[in-house]
Amino acid sequence: MTFKASLALAGCMLMGAASAQDTAVAIGISGWTGFAPLTLAKEAGLFKKHGLDVSLKKIPQKDRHLAIASGDIQCAATTVETWVVWNAGGVATTQIFQLDKSYGADGMVVKPGIARIADLKGKTVAADAPGTAPFFGLAWMLKKNGLTIKDVKVVNLAPQAAANAMIAGTDGIDAAMTYEPYLSAVRAKPEAGKIIATTLDYPMVMDTFGCTPKFLAENPKAAKALADAYFDAVELVKNDPKKSFEIMGADVKQSGEAFEKSQAYLRWQDRAANQKFFAGEHAAFTKEAADLLLDAGIIKQIPDLTRLADTRFLK
Repeated sequence: MTFKASLALAGCMLMGAASAQDTAVAIGISGWTGFAPLTLAKEAGLFKKHGLDVSLKKIPQKDRHLAIASGDIQCAATTVETWVVWNAGGVATTQIFQLDKSYGADGMVVKPGIARIADLKGKTVAADAPGTAPFFGLAWMLKKNGLTIKDVKVVNLAPQAAANAMIAGTDGIDAAMTYEPYLSAVRAKPEAGKIIATTLDYPMVMDTFGCTPKFLAENPKAAKALADAYFDAVELVKNDPKKSFEIMGADVKQSGEAFEKSQAYLRWQDRAANQKFFAGEHAAFTKEAADLLLDAGIIKQIPDLTRLADTRFLK
């Protein structure tokens, strides 16, 4: 048998094994550009190839932990610090791989006349609810500029609504926290305000994928398959970007071209990048984030940070 034929036979055997043991898993996500390879993995059949029957559910970040607690979903995608909040609140979850890092995809928009983040003292800022990435991003940026959440008035608006409020020039809102693809809508309307800071200035938005400890304990092969399918999707983007952008863009009602522009502000993380991230950066950032969350009153106590990541599935 030739080498090529052997590969083909091996592929058929793998596909056969996968179809015989499809594991059902429900995943909570949002329309955030960084999560898009999960959509690509589903639409391109990569989850299926690895023996998974995946359903992707769009759930606001502020409610995703409730869906996990209820058993409606077993896994989710969210920012690193959010896992701290969930575990501190009694929703046990463990991260198993990194999805992306924001390189300007998250930011703060301010109305004309506001020159510095320090000028926001006493002002009103639109940001998603406590426990979400935009709220954490606001707290992080304020702290780095000598302020705290208590120095501003926060109006809770989801990222899309926050961006729309700035574009509309809504009275009473001086600044807003949002992210791609909604941040690009603000970029296109400079008269609505300016982007005063992004994750290029404050690199604190990074997303990971995790599941309940129960799911991981009962389905270790499926957990490995989830990671492998994600890394396959990242590779597919590299090999066939045009088609990949079309598929991922369609999920958030963007053209392939528009999606390509919005994804330029982040970096999806492949297997090698994951191994490097979890070798030290993840633990260091988690500790700093947990301290800030405690200081801001978002959590009452810091959970056991050593239980928040399981790197077995990165190999």
